[in-house]
Amino acid sequence: MVTSDEARAKPARQAPEPVPDVTVGARLVKFLDSLWRPALLLALIFVAWWVVTAAGWVKPYLVPTPKAVWDRTIQDWSSLMYHSYVTFYETVVGFLLAGVLGLATAVAIAYSRTMERTLYPIVLFAQVIPKIAIAPLVVVWFSNGLASKIILAVLIAFFPVVVSGVAGLRSTDPELLELSSTMGASRWQTFRKIRFPNALPHLMAGLKVAVTLAVVGAVVGEFVSANEGLGYELMIANGNLDAPLLFAALILMSLIGILLFVVIEVLEAILIPWHASRRSATPLTTS
Repeated sequence: MVTSDEARAKPARQAPEPVPDVTVGARLVKFLDSLWRPALLLALIFVAWWVVTAAGWVKPYLVPTPKAVWDRTIQDWSSLMYHSYVTFYETVVGFLLAGVLGLATAVAIAYSRTMERTLYPIVLFAQVIPKIAIAPLVVVWFSNGLASKIILAVLIAFFPVVVSGVAGLRSTDPELLELSSTMGASRWQTFRKIRFPNALPHLMAGLKVAVTLAVVGAVVGEFVSANEGLGYELMIANGNLDAPLLFAALILMSLIGILLFVVIEVLEAILIPWHASRRSATPLTTS
């Protein structure tokens, strides 16, 4: 029989830690809870924009009212949607090409010192050249169509993919590589099972930078020579001092970049839910 002194001496049994709720509903609540801060900031910016324009502190041809931008967006909705589609298409194609070519270049550099000494200086040299300076040449070489805009998007988005890919492929633990070699794994098996999964966190970070730069590349090409796309709309609006159209095109351009960034963010959460960078994230795909 246990005496009262012995009972007091025994440590009290601790209650088990609650298991975190990982249901879809809990994830949705967590995701929505993370949105109120940026939503509040956007609301404050909108109110400040409305107050400044309504009070007449700036001229309407410099900063239009939110209502003027909205009315112009509705008025030119079909035209703006078409030009947005053109820019979106150029951006996506350019980004995908930059991702494939950048990853292939990163693999070649990471696996071969000779390729590193050959390709890295050329890649760096191409990156430091301002793309706006060579945009007219690209248009002359590859015509005035979509090809020149896609190529400019590739040129701008290519470098972050290469750098992040090389960093990721070279960050693999040498002991894992030695273990795989000891077990007789081929270079392809080592790449597929060890090197590439280990490089994904670095690569996804580079892709998130690259996808926003691809929008810039497409618009730069449209600035130089185009008859369609949001860059073309910006040039027309700027030439006509049409501030509402200018703001409408800028907002749509930003939405394209944000949408593509969110797609990469969700893809990252799906591919590497195990990584430390995802444990504190709040998208719907995290637990």
